[in-house]
Amino acid sequence: MRLQFILSEIGIGLRRNLSMAVSVILVTFVSLTFVGAAGLLQLQIDAMKDDWYDRVEVTIYLCPEESDAATCAAGETTEEQTTALWDELNSEALDPYVAEAFYESQEDAFAAFQERFADEWWAQGLTADQMQASFRVSLVDPAQYQVVADMFTGRQGVEDVRDPRAVVEPLILVMNRLSLVAAGIAGVMLLAAVLLITTTIRLSAMSRRRETGIMRLVGASNLFIQLPFMLEGAIAATIGAALSVAGLWFGVHYLVEDWLAQSIQFIPYVGTDEVWLLAPALVGIAILLATISSVVTLSRYTKV
Repeated sequence: MRLQFILSEIGIGLRRNLSMAVSVILVTFVSLTFVGAAGLLQLQIDAMKDDWYDRVEVTIYLCPEESDAATCAAGETTEEQTTALWDELNSEALDPYVAEAFYESQEDAFAAFQERFADEWWAQGLTADQMQASFRVSLVDPAQYQVVADMFTGRQGVEDVRDPRAVVEPLILVMNRLSLVAAGIAGVMLLAAVLLITTTIRLSAMSRRRETGIMRLVGASNLFIQLPFMLEGAIAATIGAALSVAGLWFGVHYLVEDWLAQSIQFIPYVGTDEVWLLAPALVGIAILLATISSVVTLSRYTKV
């Protein structure tokens, strides 16, 4: 009987304040979509960092015949210098930092270049003599690239030491800032959702002050009186969360997996599995919003 009464009260409240309930659903949907997008963007950043950092190689470019670098004043790197650099790369001092190192001659560099750019018209006139010999160094911990870079920068026979992180990290920084912007917008929208849910519950409680007064006179507890109002807000917020999860799923499935992943294939993308991973958190946030709004509102507006 009590359950049937509570359900009937929820139905009455939703019908009386249908437009406000729809507003709660929509604002919760929009706000949690931003929250989910920020979470997916952060997961995307983490996936890219893990994938790209695993591929990080420090490249030690040796001096070509003509170079303006001060370390190449004596001309092209000699065999003795190359051997000394190789021995140092394989020394015990660098063993904790270097996972693997190999020498790429001009011929090897030219073969790799031709394999990658064989169909490009501008690559047809290049020869092996125009390529640059180098050492390719894979690291045990990509975060320690500076140790290897510092050891070989400025050495005679070494023109330059480069690390792809110089290109990757600015992109990661931009994406992190976009994630913060999305999180900021989500925070504003969540505040709007709390205020709107609070208003909806307040209007519903005020419109039924007579009923709540009668219930209090017959000995109903505070929880029994307040529960229908709390559930109204929770139901509306949960529907908004469900719509948010559905919107994120369709967006990731069709825009990321079916389109973006087919167009740009060298980046590891988040998928619908990550959406389902975030779904419980989004529903939990929706219920938390309704709970906070109920606690703030009901203690005042259900008093008679």
